[in-house]
Amino acid sequence: MNIGLTGGISTGKSTVAALLAARGAHIIDADLIAREVVLPGSPVLREVAERFGNEILLPDGNLDRKKLGGIIFADALARKDLDGLLHPPIRALMRTRMAEQEAAEPTRLVVVDVPLLYESGLEYMFNEVMVVYVPEEIQLERLILRDKLSREQAGQRIASQMPIEDKKAKADIVIDNSESLQETEKQLEAFWQRKGLTL
Repeated sequence: MNIGLTGGISTGKSTVAALLAARGAHIIDADLIAREVVLPGSPVLREVAERFGNEILLPDGNLDRKKLGGIIFADALARKDLDGLLHPPIRALMRTRMAEQEAAEPTRLVVVDVPLLYESGLEYMFNEVMVVYVPEEIQLERLILRDKLSREQAGQRIASQMPIEDKKAKADIVIDNSESLQETEKQLEAFWQRKGLTL
């Protein structure tokens, strides 16, 4: 069985992923895969450099994420082009890793951590989607505290994602992470039991 794990910025998705891993789930991190597909020498990085120029490469051959970010956040068309280059290989590698894991350990839960799962239209890839939820006001407070942002900056970052209430409404499983860690663990235990998963 596999599930897609998502949430909003500062809702506590990493905490829930760690709790699921501690129970024995196999975690596949989409952010790590996104970094993997653009390692020096990869065909994907070559395509990105062809589209955006060699100045987006560091002297050691790695991608200069800051420079590329400056280009794509100022230009919606450039961002669309980058997504077109990156998304297919990221999705293909995610599917490969999921299939390998499910073949190797068919009874083990595979959890794929995808921050922008709904925004990218990836729900079709998973048996179910788990959303880590906190109300937007708590999301805002945690983000301000975590990243030392102004209220306005934090609000802009939250606004760049699908509203958390919309994600909650779409989810197959909702883990409310607005209370204590113990409360979150209780909900995960209930999910684990309901699915008949073993530690």
